[in-house]
Amino acid sequence: MKTKRIQVSQIHMPVSHNTKEVLYKAAKVAGVPYDSVMSSRIVRRSIDARKKNQVHYTYRVELTIPANQRYARSRNISLSEEVRFDSVIHHTGSFTHPPVIAGMGPAGLFAGYLLALNGCSPILLERGKPVEERIMDVRHFWETGQLDPHSNVQFGEGGAGTFSDGKLNTGVKDRFGRNRFVLETFVRFGAPEDILYDAKPHIGTDILIRVIANMREEMKSLGAQILYESTLTDLVVQDSTLKGVVVNHDTELETDACILSVGHSARDTFHMLAGRNIPMEAKPFAVGLRIEHPQELLDARQYGEGHSDLLPRASYKLTGRTETGRSVYTFCMCPGGYVVNASSDAGQTVVNGMSDRAQDSPNANSAVVLSIPASEFQDATDPLAGIAFQEALEHKAWALGGGKIPQQLFGDFENNTVSVSYGAYSSCTKGETVFADLRKLFSEEMNRDLTEAVHLFGKKIKGFDRPDAILSGVESRTSSPVRILRDETCQSDLKGLFPCGEGAGYAGGITSAAMDGLRCAEALLKGR
Repeated sequence: MKTKRIQVSQIHMPVSHNTKEVLYKAAKVAGVPYDSVMSSRIVRRSIDARKKNQVHYTYRVELTIPANQRYARSRNISLSEEVRFDSVIHHTGSFTHPPVIAGMGPAGLFAGYLLALNGCSPILLERGKPVEERIMDVRHFWETGQLDPHSNVQFGEGGAGTFSDGKLNTGVKDRFGRNRFVLETFVRFGAPEDILYDAKPHIGTDILIRVIANMREEMKSLGAQILYESTLTDLVVQDSTLKGVVVNHDTELETDACILSVGHSARDTFHMLAGRNIPMEAKPFAVGLRIEHPQELLDARQYGEGHSDLLPRASYKLTGRTETGRSVYTFCMCPGGYVVNASSDAGQTVVNGMSDRAQDSPNANSAVVLSIPASEFQDATDPLAGIAFQEALEHKAWALGGGKIPQQLFGDFENNTVSVSYGAYSSCTKGETVFADLRKLFSEEMNRDLTEAVHLFGKKIKGFDRPDAILSGVESRTSSPVRILRDETCQSDLKGLFPCGEGAGYAGGITSAAMDGLRCAEALLKGR
């Protein structure tokens, strides 16, 4: 039987409802008898809390119906035009040597997965350890302060996103179906199905670890070779063409192509590339501090008093501009989460946020960050100037806390006083903490901008700027400070080198990095 698919949007449901009620209402709105619907699925689900006395869910649903079935015509009903990503890429397969992927964050994982699906037997290099061993090293660091520079929150299988709670929302337009493919792949390997339709999809660090392990085993079964504790340390170049890569300074692998997906913290790799005269430029990024609030405060503010116990943990995304003209915003908001010591280098401290799937910590946290244009770097013409800017902040943060996370209450930060105790609630962290003067991290202008930013956001969420809000520093790795230039074929001017993902400056989170990994793998395959 011939069929057609229609999408019905703006389906409003009360806070308490079930899936069958949603699908029944979709058919009713579409004017289609429910028993004529051959299949259905939820395309998108979001919460509308703009009016606290009318909080509700909004759905978009796809219905598959017989081709001759009539349906209502309205602006909220349309034929489905969803684009599906085809993971089978036509290519000649003419690799003299297996392609190499440097880095197993989201970009590297999905590039490797697509190459493996197409029979290319890629070699994946990861400077860290398998995710099961990596989590043990990370926990040991949080408990003892003993850092493994190659196995930590930034480095290891899964990349830095593994310990940032698995948020999967992205602003990247999905004209080719890559986003859907990424989400479906995560579900295939163990992620919950609601990430396919939630407006703010979230896996959780605890589940993401299992998903990554399952994905790795599938790639191995498809012929991929994975080399752990294997750092890309040099390139073998002949006539402006990549001929191989050097691993751990002593092992050379011949290859026709390398997808460079090393992540935003691979500073040694960036220095190596600069020494090889690979075209790069300093890229703007943002720095600031983590801020913690009681989750119940945010639930009440975002949902109202009558619904907070029936809805997911509330989140927010805030933006503004200070009197100096600087852009300020919140970044990587973690409902029911933890502030984590995310350091990867000796003598440097950096923080991030994470949540498990249950989001069951009593606190919420996010980064309040200031935009740092390249013009503020000491030498804006130096492609590595942003790295130097980051490192200077992280050295200061380490000195303030002696390797522990330095903290200060917002009221004390504003009044230039070192805190001596928490206020009405305590901090939820992974890693030891100590009170310190966080104003010593930044210039006075930046301190004024941060203070102003918190008060600006306090006008949007009452209580955001409460004096006992807990600040932690320093949040300095919001994105890569470097862009490795590439052309329309995704290659550097060194033929065969494919700069990829967040570290190369072409993504900003798990999903966009994974999508860029697919894009670079496609470019590699289609060039063959």
